Amino acid sequence: MKILAIDLGDTRTGIAISDNSEFLASPVCIITERNKDVLLEKIADQVDQLGASALVMGYPRNMDGSAGPRAQLCAQFAERLEERTGLPVTLWDERCTTVVAAGYLNTTNVRGKKRKAVIDAAAASIILQDYLDYRRG
Repeated sequence: MKILAIDLGDTRTGIAISDNSEFLASPVCIITERNKDVLLEKIADQVDQLGASALVMGYPRNMDGSAGPRAQLCAQFAERLEERTGLPVTLWDERCTTVVAAGYLNTTNVRGKKRKAVIDAAAASIILQDYLDYRRG
């Protein structure tokens, strides 16, 4: 089953997808959209195009594990996405994923505008890979 991951942002939202065996996560794209209604439809289009059967959304907990205002916004968006697509949405702790993604991009010397264009998809891929590893282990 293919699982699609979402790293929700204010302007840029990263999308990643697993392979059918649920072994490997790969970045797909960045959706640049501020309007959450339009974003919801664009993500639903990706779900249809990629044939996803389940969704994972990054859930930005505070470092102490509590859920702040940003996490609440993600949970509300996840509910809307579940209603729109009819697919289950798992909220997955995304603490430090953007930092890890930045580290990966540093090691591959991706900087400047190019980095901005891929970091959110890389973060979505890290969220998804972490989730896939958890399911296997």
